Amino acid sequence: MSENTEIATLGGGCFWCVEAVLELLEGVILVESGYSGGWAKNPSYREVCAGQTDHAEVVQVTFDPTKISYRDLVIAFLLSHDPTTLNRQGADVGTQYRSVIFYHTEEQKKTAEEVIREIGEKKIYPQPIVTQIAPAVTFYMAEDYHQEYFRNNPEQGYCAAVIAPKVTKFRKMFLEQLKKK
Repeated sequence: MSENTEIATLGGGCFWCVEAVLELLEGVILVESGYSGGWAKNPSYREVCAGQTDHAEVVQVTFDPTKISYRDLVIAFLLSHDPTTLNRQGADVGTQYRSVIFYHTEEQKKTAEEVIREIGEKKIYPQPIVTQIAPAVTFYMAEDYHQEYFRNNPEQGYCAAVIAPKVTKFRKMFLEQLKKK
């Protein structure tokens, strides 16, 4: 991480979905899918999906804070998935699919808490936000085939049925914040 970039680690269900939307934002330099928050060293996708390691599927986002603030990144993250369902996103069920923000600094923690409170007060969601806020721990990069999954597999069933509609909705919601082509 250079002095001109920051890192955010976010989990909102399937990491393919979170990666596909957050990489669209201006100021986001890199989004890497992986695992964090569990006890096992170097977990595999199979172990994480089976709920054997306590890890969450997450993305690690490298971003330029002069182009997108951490606050705006957290807002986009929280509006891109359902942060009100405990350990679940759609048909994906288990702690590995929990909504979680792993903060890297006390300032990130404070910002995440403020954004969650503000979104809750605005009643954007009918249920309370249950997104966990926890200190960042070791991030394990997911297997290579998980990186840029949606971009590389747009016709795959899950991508077409689940991720593509999320991307379309996200593009409409954040039109002014998308990368210019």
